[in-house]
Parts: sequence; structure tokens; C-alpha cells
Amino acid sequence: MLKERGERLMTLEALDLATLSLRDGEKWASAPEGVLPAWVADMDFPVSPVIRRALVDRIDTDLGYPAWYDESHGGPLGEAFAERMLGRFGFTADPAHVRLFTDINQAMQIALHLGTSPGDPVALHAPVCPPFTETLTRLGRPPRPVPIRPRNGGWHLDLDLLADEIRGRGGTPCRALFLVNPHNPTGRVFRREELEELARLAAEHDLLVISDEVHAELAYEGHRHIPFAAISEEAAARTVTITSGSKAFNLAGARCAVAHIGVRRIREAVDAHRGLLFGQVSALGVDALRAAWTGGDAWLDAVRALLARNRRAVAEGLPEGVGYLPPEATYLAWLDCGALGLGDDPSAFFLERAKVMLFRGPDFGPEGRGFARLNFATSPAVLDELLTRMRTALPR
Repeated sequence: MLKERGERLMTLEALDLATLSLRDGEKWASAPEGVLPAWVADMDFPVSPVIRRALVDRIDTDLGYPAWYDESHGGPLGEAFAERMLGRFGFTADPAHVRLFTDINQAMQIALHLGTSPGDPVALHAPVCPPFTETLTRLGRPPRPVPIRPRNGGWHLDLDLLADEIRGRGGTPCRALFLVNPHNPTGRVFRREELEELARLAAEHDLLVISDEVHAELAYEGHRHIPFAAISEEAAARTVTITSGSKAFNLAGARCAVAHIGVRRIREAVDAHRGLLFGQVSALGVDALRAAWTGGDAWLDAVRALLARNRRAVAEGLPEGVGYLPPEATYLAWLDCGALGLGDDPSAFFLERAKVMLFRGPDFGPEGRGFARLNFATSPAVLDELLTRMRTALPR
């Protein structure tokens, strides 16, 4: 096992620009020639060998209609999800509450569509990942963002401000709470006492809770993810937990996500609308995610070790004047460039002068002005080149 893990880590480290530039996914294909992309949340690492074998086996066996259309007992991933949650996080999930969707955004949309009404506000923490704001706006569920702010060397959750927002501040009270934990883009991992207070607020105001926990397996040493639904039976009964292999195993293109729907009325409504209305996940996506959760830990351990090193390298290699609080989870660095005088969108400067493509901070809302998000899930050599370009682009 140690030899296998070492070989996998060497493979992850060996990525070079010539190889990466041949990729045709969104991350690399959208970057102009000569530009290093570090924006969208895809890792550059090769797929886990376990997942590769599972996909080949599926192709060689049967790509016809799957036999698991009935998900009333958890479908093909219920047991795998429950075992994963118990083993990694101590959460006793009910396999029969699991339903499958193409990605976490679809799962969020359907939970809101079936669990709330048009005009119902939704509380969430800001900065907000752009697809979530867009989803809420299109569904007619007004977003009520509550800032996560830097304080005492870390990111601070203002629970009093959140409570005020949930109550409506003289307007319409919120009907749902959308959690992103670990948080994207700050990388903040919510503490148990914070989750307990959020559970109390949810019970007091009878909120539907949708908890996006897609970065849960990427918490760094000293930090532990706690599923919101694990706080209490009451919390679990009002929570839709959504996750996938898109971050920890880089499976965004596999189009398979899991929703653990603790809310009975939403679970029954989902089952009543199944079939072509919501679409269906692919057999390849199911097998990829099942392989990741049941046999991908050695690969994930190697990835986590490399990400921890890259996280430190970012702290050591950023240009002087860039504010950076190392994330407690994720492979995303939320960079405060306000002191550099680069305006609301510093990513534009680094794209033009450094040939480095970062995610635009303002796309995350007003709290993102002066910020940019950097994805450090790449080889150390590529990351070093990226940081060098950023440093040399700034006047000395």
C-alpha cells in the first residue's frame, strides 16, 4: 500500500504544461494560449486507477438501460453513501433517503422547487459561489447573503447577523437556509457549536436546510467536517444533504450527485416526479462514484498530501501585499488583493500581465470586490510557475 501510494503521488507531481495544455475540459480549453488557468474548481490530477477500472468494466459489461431506476430504497448508491458517511464522519445516514441527481446544482434546484414557494427568501453565507446566486434568482427565491468576515486570523461566522436575516429584518422571513460547508471560496470548516446554533435557528423558524458538503473530504489536518444532518435527529429531518465526487475525486464530468433527503415530504415529491422530468444519471457516473467511495482512498490520501504541500506553497509564494488565510478545507485560495490597488477585479490584472487566469472575485458578490480565487490543485511545478508569474507581474 505504501509503495502504491508513493507511485500515485509521483504521478500527481509529474504533470507538466505540455500534457495539461492538451486537455479539452472547461478549465484548460477556456484559457487563451500561453495562459495558466487556476480558476474553475477542477483538479489537474489524473483520475484514480480504481475509477478508471470501474469505467472500463462498465463499458465492457453493459451500457444498456440500467436496472436501478427505482430509487425508493436508495438506488445504486444508497448503501455506499451511508457507509462513507459513517466511516468518514460518524454520520448515520439512512440509505433509503438517498436520491441521485446529475450534480449538486440540480439537487439544490429541485429541493428548493419542491420544498419552498416562489418569493421565499433563502439565507446563505457570502461570498457566494456564482451558480448558487444564479439558481436562487432564476427560481424566484431571493438570496439573503450574510457575510463571512476575516477576524483574528480566520474567517468569522456572524450567527447573530444570520439570525436577523432569517427573521427578515422587518421584511419577509427566510424559509430556507443554504449551507456550503466547507465554505467555497473561503475554505472555512464550520465548528460543531456553530452547527448546533444553526440547527437551533432552523428549528425555531421551521427552515428547510440544504447543506452542500461537496468539499467535505478535503479538510486539512486540525479540521474535521461535521455533516449538518449529524447534529441531531431533528436537524436530519429538515435537511437535504448534497454531495458528489466532483471535488475530492475530480468527477464533475461524470454527472452524478447524491442527495440525502431527510425531509419526508420532499423525498416523496421527488419520487412522484421521477423519470424524464428531472432526467437520470448515467451508469458511468454511478459506477465512477461508487468506485471512488469504496476503493479510492489510497488515491485520495495522495491527493490530500499534495494539496497540503501546495497550500503551504501558496502562503510562501504569493506576491507581497496579497492577503491570504490558508483554507481549512478545499484546494481554493481566496486572495485579498485590495492593498495592491488593482481595483474591484484583480483577476483582470493577473490575466493581462501575468498570463494567469484566476476566478473573478466580484462574481462572488459585493464581498468579492478586490478578491480573486486561485485553484492550487495542480503539480508543484505548475503551481510554482503560476506564483512566479504573479509575483513578477507586479511592480517592485
